[in-house]
Amino acid sequence: MATLVAKPLTVPAAKAARRALSICHFTTAHSQIKSRSFHRQFLPLASDGISVRYLSPAVTPDARGGVNFLTLPQPVGRVRRALLLPSLLKALLYQHADVYHFQDPELFPAAFILKVFFRKRIIYDAYEDFASAVANKESIPRFFRPLAARAFAAVENAAARCFDGVITADPLTLRRFAQKGKSRKLVFYNFPNLDFFPANVSGPKPFDLVYRGGISERTGIEVLLQALRLLVEPSFVPPRPSPVRLLLIGYFDCSRAEREFHEHVCSLGLDSRVEIRGRIAHEEMARALSQAHIGICPLLAIPKFLRNIPVKVFEYWACAMPVIATDLAPIRPFLRDGRTGLLVPPGDAAALARAIGRLLDHPEEASRMGQQGRELVVRRLNNADEARKLRRFCSQVAGFDD
Repeated sequence: MATLVAKPLTVPAAKAARRALSICHFTTAHSQIKSRSFHRQFLPLASDGISVRYLSPAVTPDARGGVNFLTLPQPVGRVRRALLLPSLLKALLYQHADVYHFQDPELFPAAFILKVFFRKRIIYDAYEDFASAVANKESIPRFFRPLAARAFAAVENAAARCFDGVITADPLTLRRFAQKGKSRKLVFYNFPNLDFFPANVSGPKPFDLVYRGGISERTGIEVLLQALRLLVEPSFVPPRPSPVRLLLIGYFDCSRAEREFHEHVCSLGLDSRVEIRGRIAHEEMARALSQAHIGICPLLAIPKFLRNIPVKVFEYWACAMPVIATDLAPIRPFLRDGRTGLLVPPGDAAALARAIGRLLDHPEEASRMGQQGRELVVRRLNNADEARKLRRFCSQVAGFDD
């Protein structure tokens, strides 16, 4: 069995570390660095002088920004990772951290053990509505999904009562935990870290549209493909002078879903107009998104997206792009005035096509929307205030005066 590569701190180092707040983030499921935990949360805290240990199987980034990375085995399945629980606990206890922070639901057993048996201070970061995600998870038989979702919600409620802190990415998800236990609660929005989204990223724009995120029917990709087809039909008003090109940046549920999607794009005759990049590093995101004129967020009205605020919208604005998004409660307040983009009904390919056509036919209006979106992110919807909130929250959880 593989062992964890994590060395204990020496006694003098441990004592020195405890003079200031120390945080240990741990994950076992992700082979890539998570942008929420690293780029938005702990990189800013480490830059502010907090001791951050990051236990992960992901490849260590070149620019660590003061974050101390400790390597875990690469993820090879839930059962194998579960067998590594004793080694993981040993590695975590070696860190002598003031606060332990995790996001992966599969790490609930480790977190409960750290809390109940070792009295560590634990923060659970529910960065999305996991219970709703379980209710729609295709790998679970449809008959068992409601039961699985209720069981998962019960575990999360127990965590909110047992742990010291609960973080969510949106207020609607936090409502489920607000009255659960005495744990501290925080909404940490996934606003862009402007260190990775500088102004005026230059370069050609070979694409009209860009979408970034999960690529599946539930995220509205099928609606987007149908809108692309409508845009070239002779009956579309006004008629398009040239085909619309789409860049997809993201991931599939599995290799079978990816293969079927490629076949579907070809069957629609869109293979020459759709480019699929797959996952890319967060450091490359701004340059990749900036290759397009308009950012698209076509999410469907399923429970998960009725609570979670889509990160992609703020990243599009950070790249000075106008946004076309479906009219869902979490994102509606940010787009209601129409100054930074357009809202369309969820699942309505015709309405999406008309909105795309409008912005393509009025580039000055689109550019003005994009610039106003950029100004909004720079002025208010960026990571700086969120990082300050997180530092204060972690200090309070640890019992430190901040």
